[in-house]
Amino acid sequence: MQIPENHIAELKESKILLEKTSFIIKATDLIGTPIEKGIECLPDGWQEKIAKATNSSLSKSLEWATNTMDSESADSYPKLHMATVAATGAIGGAFGLSAIAIELPISTTVMLRSIADIARANGEKITDAEVRLQCLSVFSLGGNSKSDDAAESGYYAVRASLASLVTEAASHLAGKQAGEAIAEKIPALLSFIAKIAARFNIQVSEKAMAQLVPIIGAAGGAIINTLFIDHFQGISRGHFTVRRLERIYGEETVRKAYLAIEI
Repeated sequence: MQIPENHIAELKESKILLEKTSFIIKATDLIGTPIEKGIECLPDGWQEKIAKATNSSLSKSLEWATNTMDSESADSYPKLHMATVAATGAIGGAFGLSAIAIELPISTTVMLRSIADIARANGEKITDAEVRLQCLSVFSLGGNSKSDDAAESGYYAVRASLASLVTEAASHLAGKQAGEAIAEKIPALLSFIAKIAARFNIQVSEKAMAQLVPIIGAAGGAIINTLFIDHFQGISRGHFTVRRLERIYGEETVRKAYLAIEI
């Protein structure tokens, strides 16, 4: 099936969002200080604490974010979610790494709510278990860094690496509350969350490093968090646009068109 030019344009915009956006570049441009190498200099034990907070935040946010929405509405409210995350960023900017265990679960939940909002606006049924997991998978997309293997970090490569886990985890999640499924320690769901967390943790560390810059403070922390949610809202728009086009033209047709687009 031939994809018309207007949808090719949407696909190109999605590819730019999914392959060419980088939170660390945006943050570096904002504060005027390279932060990529600084991540390696986080205080002893903080990388582990950030990883633990990341995994916990993803688990806790999965059910709440998608269960508090009207599944029939086609509206999304990115600015409202952005303002909420900015407020939590002020905490991180004022209190630094010590606040991450408080700030990250709140901001992650609000971001996931915004992601689900965008999914719904693109025709997804957010009460569906597979769609909930697709919302969570956004945190693993668009986070390419210099250390990534190019063969494993592209959009479709990451999707392929998650596909079997999504299918298996969704089968266990169907008909259950996410919190109940996590409490049962279903291996497929825990493995899925761990795989997402491994990539999301990189970007959380970048955000934490940016907020450690001495001049940042509460106001700067709010701006950093605004950049953070804006980044994932963009990734979400790209991902769910691709899925919407796949429902129209078929997955293989869209994949081939996506890969053929030069950006």
